[in-house]
Amino acid sequence: MKIIIRRENENDHRIVEELTREAFWNLYVPGCDEHYLANILRNHPDFIPELDFVAVVDDKIVGNIMYTKSFVADEKNNRINTLTFGPLCVLPEFQRKGIGSSLINHTKDIAVRNNSKAIIILGSPHNYCKHGFKNSIDFNIGNAQGKFPYGQLVLELQKGVFAGKKWRFHCSSAYDIDAKAAAEFDSQFPPRKKEYKASQEEFSIAVRAFLGK
Repeated sequence: MKIIIRRENENDHRIVEELTREAFWNLYVPGCDEHYLANILRNHPDFIPELDFVAVVDDKIVGNIMYTKSFVADEKNNRINTLTFGPLCVLPEFQRKGIGSSLINHTKDIAVRNNSKAIIILGSPHNYCKHGFKNSIDFNIGNAQGKFPYGQLVLELQKGVFAGKKWRFHCSSAYDIDAKAAAEFDSQFPPRKKEYKASQEEFSIAVRAFLGK
């Protein structure tokens, strides 16, 4: 299977939103709002269009990755700019075929060439540790409240950049989703049944889990 990675363009927008909805529907909660996030990200000041890529197989868009600006700050409010990706999605029938990995690796290489310091995400360690991500506690990077979430993961692109200080991670406000606006946006798509899946319980546990020193 040949995977082509290319920049997203304006003609791809609705296709990407549709595939994002398909990939996340009922995964973490009944329904999803990640397709709405994809829609609003493109016009947000923290969006990084140079890192917005789609994966194409046989002329069909099957995956997408989007990035925003983020940063960490120490106790004296010294900042280091970082990158955050999400949503990252692949159509269900194309998952576990290396497409997500191709999107991560392609954009990571660009970030390295651009001298970016690190990528920090919220995600499942099972999916991302194989790409070199570690929990943020290993770099003394807490969340905005100083805690160490189970799913707050860091990939250093410049080794030792966080050494010797205590940090707090701040992601983009773009991820503060307006539930009503997301529901209105979803009404533009064909109706789908919202239902419970075991993955939702796993997600509920993970987002309430924190590591301690």
